[in-house]
Amino acid sequence: MIRADIISDRYRYRPTYMLRRVVRQSKFRHVFGQAVRNDQCYDDIRVSRVTWDSSFCAVNPRFVAIIIDASGGGAFLVLPLQKTGRIDKVYPTVCGHTGPVLDIDWCPHNDLVIASGSEDCTVMVWQIPENGLETPMSVPVVVLEGHSKRVGIVSWHPTARNVLLSAGCDNQIIIWNVGTGQAMIHLEDMHPDVIFSVSWSRNGSLLCTACKDKKVRVIDPRKKKIVTEKDKAHEGARPMRAIFLADGNIFTTGFSRMSERQLALWKSDNMDEPICVQEMDTSNGVLLPFYDPDTNVVYLCGKGDSSIRYFEITDEAPFVHYLSTFSTKEPQRGMGYMPKRGLDVNKCEIARFYKLHERKCEPIIMTVPRKSDLFQDDLYPDTAGPDPALEAEEWFVGKNGGPILVSLKDGYVSTKSRDLKVVKTNVLESKPAPKAETIPTVQKHTAPQPSIVSVGDFIFDYVAL
Repeated sequence: MIRADIISDRYRYRPTYMLRRVVRQSKFRHVFGQAVRNDQCYDDIRVSRVTWDSSFCAVNPRFVAIIIDASGGGAFLVLPLQKTGRIDKVYPTVCGHTGPVLDIDWCPHNDLVIASGSEDCTVMVWQIPENGLETPMSVPVVVLEGHSKRVGIVSWHPTARNVLLSAGCDNQIIIWNVGTGQAMIHLEDMHPDVIFSVSWSRNGSLLCTACKDKKVRVIDPRKKKIVTEKDKAHEGARPMRAIFLADGNIFTTGFSRMSERQLALWKSDNMDEPICVQEMDTSNGVLLPFYDPDTNVVYLCGKGDSSIRYFEITDEAPFVHYLSTFSTKEPQRGMGYMPKRGLDVNKCEIARFYKLHERKCEPIIMTVPRKSDLFQDDLYPDTAGPDPALEAEEWFVGKNGGPILVSLKDGYVSTKSRDLKVVKTNVLESKPAPKAETIPTVQKHTAPQPSIVSVGDFIFDYVAL
């Protein structure tokens, strides 16, 4: 015989549970993901097969760049966004590396500049013509040499112009001034093993790294000091990822001791205990997190998965709230993530991904269904624009600056000229330098000095070898 008070307790508990876990109010509960039509995909692309857990894809409002298989070295495609359909096998590539390319990253302050890291131990910075490539590009703007092993991570500073970070399998991080081609900061002896991920804080004053020794570290790069660290943030042996959130907290993905995939949230100033930890599933694909600081939504794309899960991060328990999952039939080899200023605000698009298949790249659009045709202020708060808050020299001497925000109400179009003049001794200044053609860009440029080559945001001395 079942007691009535027990039955009453059970039914009294269930609505509370359902309210907390299922019916939590959020404007992102009904995010609708949809893959585009076949004719809007990029087809017949030989996506890279190297065994490295990077996203293999980088996107900005002008171009999509994809690391591809290439014989005799490393290469990646750079396609204008409107260049959809079948991509010809002889389409020009960026092909200056002598080893496979492992990571690429677009400069947040110039949509024509991209950096690449490779197994040939170098980092190269490239200037893409305004209308895309017409011939193969094999000569970079600058080659950054300093790593002794392959370079698996490249990441631009979010607010300082021409500051680039690279991390290699020599377990060191180098921060470069791209305008002079110099290595300004070497972070050695901090990581005893392979670095899985590096993330800048919102204003670029701190770094967050995940390492194969199972530690997550918060580092002040200019002081060359570890601010805080957490041993065994995730106890599994497989790769972790760690990213900074807008409020300074840290979001990590990894594996438990039983090989279950986990996500966790931490306070960056005290990592003794996590704010929360959630188990996900037992798949073995590394979870790549993509974060929108404007809406506090994190998208998790597992390598080899066929789904994108998204979560909202708030100040109320359980802090990381599962929203939904977008699923397709095909597994993903990599993923690109469009910056907010490249989205279509008229369609209430809050995210766009570029999913890499074995032979194609498929855009996936995430929208919030709204009946009104008016601009949705709550979906599009002011977001980081392309104008830098600091020059490289200012950041290296200790200044900080948050991102310069722009409104997306009418779509953002940059009108400022963003020239950079770098004074650098020319070892052949007594000899006349050969005249170099300036690649056209959307910005206005002052006339370069005879011994200087002007390329986009960069002005470098020309040295004839």
